[in-house]
Amino acid sequence: MTATPETSPEIGRTPAATRPPVRFVDTSLRDGNQSLWGATGLTTGMVEALGPDLAQIGLEGIDFTSSTNLLMGSKTHREDPWERISRMHAVAGGVPLSAITTGMRFMSWDRASETVMRLSLRLMARHGLGRLQIADPLNDVAANQTIAAWAKDEGIGYIVAATTFTESPVHTDDAYVQAARAYAEDPNIDAVYLKDPGGLLTYDRIGHLVPALREAVGDKPLELHSHCTTGEAPQVYMRAAQLGVDVLHTGIGALGNGTAQPEMLSVLDNLDALGIPYRADRAAVERAAATIRRISEENDLPAGQTMPFDLAPHAHQVPGGMMGTLKRQLRELKIEDDLPAVIAETGRVRAELGYPIMVTPFSQFVGSQALMNVLAAKSGRERYSNIPDEVVRFVLGHYGEPVGEISPSVRERVAALPRARELSMDPVHDKPLEELRAEQQARLGRTVEDEELLLRLVMAPDVLEAVLAAGPAPAWGGAGSSVTGGATGPVHSLGDAIRAVNALPNWRSVQIRRGHQHLRLTRRDHVHREDS
Repeated sequence: MTATPETSPEIGRTPAATRPPVRFVDTSLRDGNQSLWGATGLTTGMVEALGPDLAQIGLEGIDFTSSTNLLMGSKTHREDPWERISRMHAVAGGVPLSAITTGMRFMSWDRASETVMRLSLRLMARHGLGRLQIADPLNDVAANQTIAAWAKDEGIGYIVAATTFTESPVHTDDAYVQAARAYAEDPNIDAVYLKDPGGLLTYDRIGHLVPALREAVGDKPLELHSHCTTGEAPQVYMRAAQLGVDVLHTGIGALGNGTAQPEMLSVLDNLDALGIPYRADRAAVERAAATIRRISEENDLPAGQTMPFDLAPHAHQVPGGMMGTLKRQLRELKIEDDLPAVIAETGRVRAELGYPIMVTPFSQFVGSQALMNVLAAKSGRERYSNIPDEVVRFVLGHYGEPVGEISPSVRERVAALPRARELSMDPVHDKPLEELRAEQQARLGRTVEDEELLLRLVMAPDVLEAVLAAGPAPAWGGAGSSVTGGATGPVHSLGDAIRAVNALPNWRSVQIRRGHQHLRLTRRDHVHREDS
């Protein structure tokens, strides 16, 4: 039975211990980093330093990575994505590391073949990922079920399928509930989560939707993932806990709040106030928050702030992860003042493209088109005078059909592009893995292992070569510590930094970052010798 405002428990009425303890997934390292720090703030050494404290909290899982996070770690820090997963797995104390996948893609906006998708899932499992969150950007149930089956085949043990929430004239709660029911009946899916990338769920809406989802999911766990973008998520989380959601997704310290998830310590305080039991070691959360605070302060990375109540996101629906990325892109273009115009244009573009759910990759497609439209207007040109390939492919149906209708004028403009004719004849070719390997080995003249092969298939060559040349990522010890964690004297200048690095034994590559300044030293003539 669907609850109504009259029959649902209200904030302030305590369900006491009539429900099992609320469990948690930490989102700091993936969604917090992406939503607040543009997916560039954390290095392998930093997440590795956080691992031991996260391992002690009692988490259901760690929302650890995604295509975007892995790619940005490689582009920004020249770090090997497989090394990052392996090193975190080594210190996570058995807590499942989770990746999120949104559709048939891996580290690229292009649609991936089954071979590439399976290889990405296999390698993530091989290096220590034990949990996968699947969120098809069209809420395509069959597509989510297909990827769930592949993930189980490739060794990922725990699969969470999303029914992704959005607001539009064409999306309904009935569709979300039907999707959840299908996932509950699928033996490859272990849990269902209500994913709210735009932070659009309200106190009243959750009162209707969660009881219906709870009934549809049955005995399988029901998780909730929302963002604080509108300021409502903390209250939404409390109502969801009262209504039987099993797992809440939260951030820690400076990587909570803002456009990310509710901050965990605040959530624990509110659960205590309502008498709702939970499973979490507060002292371990506080230790992790202290480490994140050091990372934030020492690298001039902004801490997530409590958001004011704001109805604007219900119009533009820019999700938290995209907001962080968009701010970074505008800052790089030196047009930060155009953010309000780009956000307003985003809502208009979304409607013209048939109301796609604003989740990766569609949120990036819509945002890119909105940015191009704003730049066109500034130079006196028409909207859609420049259309990126991803939007052309979307209109051509390469990613499936949106629930709503694409504007006829947009279809006509895309159809008139010579590029549209080229892309309409650009299907995904699913070559066997060994054929792909043979092509790369013939080109390079040497053996290529799975890890390098996949990166060569999805990553820009210059980025990959920089990653391969950089060597292992340095450990993180914070200010006043060496890259290997040992104590050194204080570093106040470039000369101090170089002298400190030269004092280290057998180093190959060192990076030093403070704020927007970044120094990388690579020893080209280093040969490691072991005593005989």
